[in-house]
Amino acid sequence: MTHRVAIVGAGPSGFYAADGLLRANPELRIDLIDRLPTPHGLVRAGVAPDHQGTKAVARQFDRLLAQPDVRFAGNIEIGRDLSWDELQVAYDAVIVATGMVIDRKLGVPGEELPQVWGSWRFVAWLNGHPDFRQGPDLSKVRRVAVIGNGNVALDVARLLAKSAEEMTKSDIVPAAAAAIAVAPLTDIYVIGRRGPEHASFTNNELGEMGRLARAVSVTDAQALEGHPPASDPTPERLRKNKNLEILKGFAANAAGSKPVTVHFRFNAAPVAFRAGELELTTGKLPVDLVVTCIGYSGEDYPKADGVFAVGWARRGPSGTIPTNRADSHAVAKEVAAWLKERDPKSGPDPLPVCVDSDGWHRIDKAEVAAGAAAGRPRVKLTEWQALLEVAQGG
Repeated sequence: MTHRVAIVGAGPSGFYAADGLLRANPELRIDLIDRLPTPHGLVRAGVAPDHQGTKAVARQFDRLLAQPDVRFAGNIEIGRDLSWDELQVAYDAVIVATGMVIDRKLGVPGEELPQVWGSWRFVAWLNGHPDFRQGPDLSKVRRVAVIGNGNVALDVARLLAKSAEEMTKSDIVPAAAAAIAVAPLTDIYVIGRRGPEHASFTNNELGEMGRLARAVSVTDAQALEGHPPASDPTPERLRKNKNLEILKGFAANAAGSKPVTVHFRFNAAPVAFRAGELELTTGKLPVDLVVTCIGYSGEDYPKADGVFAVGWARRGPSGTIPTNRADSHAVAKEVAAWLKERDPKSGPDPLPVCVDSDGWHRIDKAEVAAGAAAGRPRVKLTEWQALLEVAQGG
């Protein structure tokens, strides 16, 4: 007999955990369980649809699913179809790779208003997540505030600012692309509560904001006089200094020189949201839509013997997809060492009827074919019923 491991969550950290486990012990049997009928997690639903290079890592994950002792088990929700207790009884070890997909709240008045959106909900809509098919009404949106100074904030601002032509090679949901294309957007404000020397933008993503066809990025030169903290490690100081250099280039641009202006504002924090207005510590700003990009929280899971967490479920919403690889491989080594001290459990296959790898490949093939017809990488199926019907060969 051999050990069976359940990995709950078929996103990057889950796949990297499976890879690490197989490297440590090729004899293991691994089930990658996900509540969606599609794998890849944030690569499919969270990475910006115009960053196809980042999404290409999915090909590595699909190669793992081709391994004979690795199974994909989609459309299985823990708590609905299987309990955590049942998993712990049936499997020799359980790895939690559920990530964090609940938008954090700022805790300021008016946050419940319909024009205030969290970034997970917003980007999931753009990416065709079946739970988030309805996006905001952009038909009268002229001014947007994006709250946050990280790459997710840049993703949101960039996707709204790009022209329809710039998005043709993306896998954005057609309805979302059409809504953005006809929106009367004129101004996007990227707002950070601290100074630019503390922003967590990566240089490449920030630099991309200066190369948009229909949008010009601007900022106030006087806001750029700070310096990165001397206590920062050298790579961080270099990154932040490069960001300041890029922002100084934006300060030389003229607002209104292109149809859309992206304003970078610093040292300003939200105080209240009202219809048509955002109140900041620095004053009031007329806006029609707000997208908060301030991080995420996740669902709880059992902290028990034989249960291990990886990725965001373990360390919180930080780092990039490559960060998850090192993190998951380290945890996989722990799991492999833990299993060596224990005899394999026996018992029937615990999985109920699910969408397996063949079902996912049918979905993938249908989406890629629809994309080829439209000149795009793929056109995603966004309805639960359609996904399940295609997965079942319907």
